[in-house]
Amino acid sequence: MIRKMILGVLALGIFATSCSNDDDGSTPSPATSTLTIDFTGLAPLGDNYVYEGWIIVDGAPVSTGVLTSLTFPQTIQIATEQLAAATKFVLSIEPESDTDPAPAATKILAGDFSGNSANVLPAPVTTDASNFLSSTGKFFLRTPTDEAAGSGNNMNDEYGIWFGTPGAPPTAGLDLPTLSAGWKYEGWVVVEGVGPISTGTFTGFAEVDDSNDFSGTENNAGPPIPGEDFFLNAPAGFTFPLDVRGRDVVISIEPDPDNSTDPFSMKPLAGTAGNDTAPTTYDLALNLVSLPSGTVSR
Repeated sequence: MIRKMILGVLALGIFATSCSNDDDGSTPSPATSTLTIDFTGLAPLGDNYVYEGWIIVDGAPVSTGVLTSLTFPQTIQIATEQLAAATKFVLSIEPESDTDPAPAATKILAGDFSGNSANVLPAPVTTDASNFLSSTGKFFLRTPTDEAAGSGNNMNDEYGIWFGTPGAPPTAGLDLPTLSAGWKYEGWVVVEGVGPISTGTFTGFAEVDDSNDFSGTENNAGPPIPGEDFFLNAPAGFTFPLDVRGRDVVISIEPDPDNSTDPFSMKPLAGTAGNDTAPTTYDLALNLVSLPSGTVSR
């Protein structure tokens, strides 16, 4: 008798537990699968910005999370159904305290899935990143912003650099891919023992750039190409007028907005200024090793 009562109590308990599990409204966690990411060439972003990954599912972005480390490869668990349906992977630069659920315009890497993997290439360009393979550039030394109208050359051309071919007016000398929203090009002159100094940011190669902070007083708008004369408002550590001869020259790709006064890690063109001023021009060489790339697999 006692044994039967105990078995009856146990049966009721099991039945009650079963009913409770059926009725508590809980939903089983979705199955997950592994996404493996392996990138090279990513630089630390400094304060207030982070890298965030995304998969594109049915045309909509799904976050794969913020990168907390730049050591690769890394694995991420993603809902199996979403990962299987993903057609593209994107890596963007986001504000650290970001309330926008969509990716920012500053997408640094992207690639389409082919089967279970995707090669990701620089995303700041509006077309295929392989267009960087044919990029070229040239520059000359001249100080047009220190020349009064009609006065001619002041014979101090070593203090200015302009990305183009000398002429009246000078013509564009950069052949680079058009950048997508969220990015700009920027010119730099590197001063040994001090650091890089900007010539200004730009997106067009046959128009003035966004800065004339250091130019002379006579015609400080400059010619219709990116560049800068170094006469006024020297930053701390720099001595003006700045002689550009013999110095390294770089074109970088910068996020916009930009939280750093230093060049970003992507520097597709680089060269060195010689001793001769205009009409001599100097070539910028490809520096593809500075561009990030990688693979993702599922």
